[in-house]
Formats: sequence, structure tokens, C-alpha cells
Amino acid sequence: MTGKILDPLSGLPVGPEVPAHAAPRPEPRMIAGRFIRLEPLDPDQHGASLWQETHGIGAAARWQYLFDAPFADEKSFHDFLARKAASTDPLFYAIIDQSTGHAVGFETLMRIDPSHRCIEVGSILYGRSLQRTPGATEAQYLLMRYIFEDLGYRRYEWKCNALNEPSRRTALRLGFTFEGIFRKHMIVRGRNRDTAWFSMLDDEWPAVKAALEGWLAPSNFDSAGVQRRSLAALRGNA
Repeated sequence: MTGKILDPLSGLPVGPEVPAHAAPRPEPRMIAGRFIRLEPLDPDQHGASLWQETHGIGAAARWQYLFDAPFADEKSFHDFLARKAASTDPLFYAIIDQSTGHAVGFETLMRIDPSHRCIEVGSILYGRSLQRTPGATEAQYLLMRYIFEDLGYRRYEWKCNALNEPSRRTALRLGFTFEGIFRKHMIVRGRNRDTAWFSMLDDEWPAVKAALEGWLAPSNFDSAGVQRRSLAALRGNA
């Protein structure tokens, strides 16, 4: 069949050759955008704001599909953040509102595989003031740009509980491709988790980037902050 690459010795189909070099590991560094910036998670600097943003009313739903449940008190939450801040994989970034300087969520780069140039975004927790804002989208765009353009990864993964419909919709909205369900993949907080897998590839990034930058542009929002064109429309899907 045309289009197949055959191994010269075995005569069997093989994949295209890929330059054999490792990608750099991501660093705990600041990554600035227009609405938000990412900076290394610091429990002393970010803890009080994150506690206010992620606990209280709505906390059970906000934490539902994470590996940890809401914390009973701020001290326990601070200790949790300290453990996460010490990790290098997952590597935690606090999400900072540029207008207030307050931490409004966190996200991570994880399952970091420099040799295969594959990496995952995960452990995403958006506080109440970040949800459904342009900053929520920008927080994802900044990590995508970092791993594809600065670090040169080939594959970027998004995984979530298969029952987490908002996360699945978000992955598709951002430009990830659904790859399937890993059944009985994990036991999380005493319950079965089937995991939905999504990916984005380096050769898909230019088109994804153009749509995201078009959506985030100041000209795409009216004086009330309402979008003029959806991200789906900018990608030609609506």
C-alpha cells in the first residue's frame, strides 16, 4: 500500500524516524499573560488566597474529581500546598490574577517524559473568581505555548475522570483530541475512575495557537467583557 514506511530488514511497516534528543524539563518559573500569570506555587505567599478561592460555598463540587477532598481547616490546606510545592513531578504553578495579584487557582505539568517529549497538564483547580473567565483559558494557553515552543515537546496530554463532563468539554474547546476511555484506570477516594484521554500534538499547535490568541485578543471582547467570537468559531467548528 502507498504511504507506508517499510523497515529495510524486516519488510514490516514502521513509523517515521524521529530525531533522538530529549526535551528540557519544565522549570519553576514565572510565565506572564495579559489576564493572569503563572508562578511557582508558594504556600506562604499563595496559601491564604487559595484557601479563600477554593473552599467555602461550592467546595465539594470544585474538588469532586481531584485526588484530594476539601480540607477541614486552613492549616491542613497549607500543609497540602507545602507538599505539592516541593514536588518536581507534578510541577505546581499558582495562577495569579494580574489585576489583583491574588492567587486564584493552580495547575501542574506532570508525567514528564523528556526522552519521548511527552507531558501532561493536570491537577487543575480553579478558584471561584477564575472560573469561566478569559484568565481561565489563558492559564491553559500559557502552558501550551511553554511546552511546545520553549521546551519542544511533541505530545501534550489532558486526562480526567470520564464522568467529569466540564473537563471533557474544556479539553475539546481548547483543541485537544479525544483518544478514548481507560476503563477501571484508578481508584480515587475509594471510588472507581474510568479515565478519558485527550492529546494535542506539536504539529497541531500552530492552528490551536492562532485560535487561542484570536480569542484572547482585546478586540474579541466588547466593552462589557463579552466575547465577540467563540473559540469554536475561531477554529472553524461553529
